[in-house]
Amino acid sequence: MKILVVDDERDVQLLFQQRFRKEIRNSELHFVFAFSGEEALTYLDEHNHEAVLILSDINMPGMSGLELLEQIKKNYLKPPPVVMMITAYGDRDNYDTAMKLGADDFLTKPVEFGILKEKLKALL
Repeated sequence: MKILVVDDERDVQLLFQQRFRKEIRNSELHFVFAFSGEEALTYLDEHNHEAVLILSDINMPGMSGLELLEQIKKNYLKPPPVVMMITAYGDRDNYDTAMKLGADDFLTKPVEFGILKEKLKALL
């Protein structure tokens, strides 16, 4: 499964590569990283929106994760990627907005990788 991780914090890439080392080595999961909403849309356009799952931070400079979510749900219909929003702010407003825009799931930071792994296994 190809997963696009969108977060303006570049250390997220190393964190995901460490936490999913076994799954990556076994070719169960393939991660690609974008460090802004704009970069994520460019990636999806250039790769025929091949990501099956998108994990996106909400609070990013430039295009927010919620704006990215809205673009993905409006413009990338076939196949529709699963979009999980990730934020340090687990407030009701962000949750409600994300769900209204079509988010498939909502996680808070720091990410509990055990829970995330269970959610990903359910999608495999």
